[in-house]
Amino acid sequence: MSKFLISLFTLLGMAAYASAQTGTWQIDPAHSSAQFAVRHLGVSTVRGAFTKVSGSATYDPADPSKTTLTAAIEASSVDTRVEMRDKDLRSPNFFDVEKFPTITFTSKQVKAAGSGKLQIIGDLTIHGVTKEVTLDVDGPSTPIKDPMGNQRIGASATTRVNRRDFGVNGAPTVAGDDVSITIDAELIQKAR
Repeated sequence: MSKFLISLFTLLGMAAYASAQTGTWQIDPAHSSAQFAVRHLGVSTVRGAFTKVSGSATYDPADPSKTTLTAAIEASSVDTRVEMRDKDLRSPNFFDVEKFPTITFTSKQVKAAGSGKLQIIGDLTIHGVTKEVTLDVDGPSTPIKDPMGNQRIGASATTRVNRRDFGVNGAPTVAGDDVSITIDAELIQKAR
């Protein structure tokens, strides 16, 4: 589940693709979210988010393939709006946040995927297991200046993962294995 959050950060880094400036972009945690959806008992969909994400990206507008992104999510920040379920997700039954406190993503390759779209391929590490994932990205948006003179861009990314591929096992008859991930990210480049 948290693997998609890490992917979200990678997508944010790619949002810099729309920017005409070379430089470093920081994920703005106050304006970004990483959400997941998983089937419960095969009859309903449970949605949740990770509320603490950070990361940075570098971008060269002359060669977007040189874009890099690193992101981190605090696994303990999982929030499904049901405290009992959140405690179970933090436990050794699922994320085991005491042993594996951070979910990370590191980009390896960025490709154009049509007008206004990108694919970001990178390594997602959840529960101590690293797997390659591909993010389908809408964006990045056109950069804008905020009231403080900083540049901001945004992007949305989606992917699907199998939680068991990352050793996130839990109760097999309760939570589905396939997890849909959506990342809505805003990146900031500080005024110089």
